[in-house]
Amino acid sequence: MVAVDESPLQKPSLIKRTQQPAGTDAEAALRASDADRDRIAEILREALAEGRLTAEEHSERLDAAYAARTVGELAPLVRDLPAHPADRTPRPEPAGYPPAAPAGEADTQNLVAVFGGSVRKGRWRVGRRTNAFACFGGIEIDLTEAVFEQREVVVNVVAVFGGVEIKVPENVTLRGTGSGVFGGFDVRTHESTDPDAPVVVVSGVALFGGVEAKPRRGKRLRAWTRGQLDG
Repeated sequence: MVAVDESPLQKPSLIKRTQQPAGTDAEAALRASDADRDRIAEILREALAEGRLTAEEHSERLDAAYAARTVGELAPLVRDLPAHPADRTPRPEPAGYPPAAPAGEADTQNLVAVFGGSVRKGRWRVGRRTNAFACFGGIEIDLTEAVFEQREVVVNVVAVFGGVEIKVPENVTLRGTGSGVFGGFDVRTHESTDPDAPVVVVSGVALFGGVEAKPRRGKRLRAWTRGQLDG
């Protein structure tokens, strides 16, 4: 007699739920874009603000959203929330933000420090996603004078016997979803009083290393458009 595996519907694990296809098999198999993941992240952010998700649930689902490879893995993350991406009308960006970049055009920035250091600071444009890898080295990411062109930016960090320090303006929302393994992953979460303020999400892992992200007192975001930067 052949043993039958337990139905995925009977398993509460979020990872199992994300493996179930949404809609047709063809739709579920489509590769997810950065724009698709960011739309899900926005729905999850609103659900957290409305009290529909706990901080732990939000963190778990956000991790799954940015790890998703297909549309079928994204849909279950918001299936029990009122703002399902299938019937959600896109909301216009607040004044001051340029239109969101089409899928595939959102820039990704990479910072690497191996037995050395890497620094990103001063007046610079923040991309939708920044990857930082420190191995026996240190990385400093200073966003206090940067120009934000997206409402939400993600900083993915991997610190192996190294350290990464991230500074943000005090009027920007800062959130973290990471872990430390024989190391420290310290993100001083902060919610801006301005609902239209940019959101910085720091995720990743510190292995025998350290990651620290915090608002910098006295530093406030002043520019977030190309016109202000070029002027």
